[in-house]
Amino acid sequence: MDVPHDEAIATAPEVLQQPTPPPAESRAAGSTDTHIAEQHNTKQMDVDEENSGPDMLSPMSAEGDKPEESELPSLSNTDLGSPSMGYDFSNIRLFPSSPSSFLRAGSKFHGTQQSERQVYDVQVEIKHVDMRESFLCGYLRIQGLTEDHPTLTTYFEGEIIGSKYTFLTQHQDWGSTDKVDLQHWAKFSAFRPFHHKAKKGHFHIPQLAQRENIFMRWKEHFLVPDHRVRTISGASFEGFYYICFNQIQGTVSGIYFHAKSEKFQQLELKHVEDRGCFAAMEFR
Repeated sequence: MDVPHDEAIATAPEVLQQPTPPPAESRAAGSTDTHIAEQHNTKQMDVDEENSGPDMLSPMSAEGDKPEESELPSLSNTDLGSPSMGYDFSNIRLFPSSPSSFLRAGSKFHGTQQSERQVYDVQVEIKHVDMRESFLCGYLRIQGLTEDHPTLTTYFEGEIIGSKYTFLTQHQDWGSTDKVDLQHWAKFSAFRPFHHKAKKGHFHIPQLAQRENIFMRWKEHFLVPDHRVRTISGASFEGFYYICFNQIQGTVSGIYFHAKSEKFQQLELKHVEDRGCFAAMEFR
């Protein structure tokens, strides 16, 4: 945009610096030509300014708006190695907290649930374990419970006894009492060291992840895949399991409780060998 203006300025000195002054008529003609050229250049500049729009900046003003190098934020080596995910996301990787290779997301267990008259095939698949929140969840599949439904799968959530939950059940709608809790926990030999302290209700197990046995409560919530079904003729999932999990052997021992069901139904499961391979997923 500035090029026509520079040419006009460069042309004017060439006319004024002639070695021999021309005649008056030539000077008048030269002045007239110069004046016409200046008017033409001025008009050309006006047209260029109108076409450029109000947002165009001259090279000098554009450079003046640039921040100085000292004002630019410096990038550390860690920033270059790990691109930022924005203010709403963290660059810190979150790893799942599971105490052993058996009690983790993806682990499968297989065994039986036995009553006085029947033995049922049971499979359990753990979907998520969070020791910091004393929580886990998964699917429990039982076969042969009813003729109309040869296979039933339920979604369950577990409370891990330790820093957050005690041996005494804190859910009135589960139908258990402190006396019922202690009666069922007493069926596990691993519970004996905690029997007297568990009566106080506020007792917590320290260093839970380093212990051989982990105690839990597993509560079934709904059927899978149709979660709208709440009752089934000949079967019930309104109760819950008292669980003792052995971290060394990878075994699950449980006792099912429901106020209207047969007492002390035993659950015995063993870890399904997967050669240490399991699926893992990380959301970023």
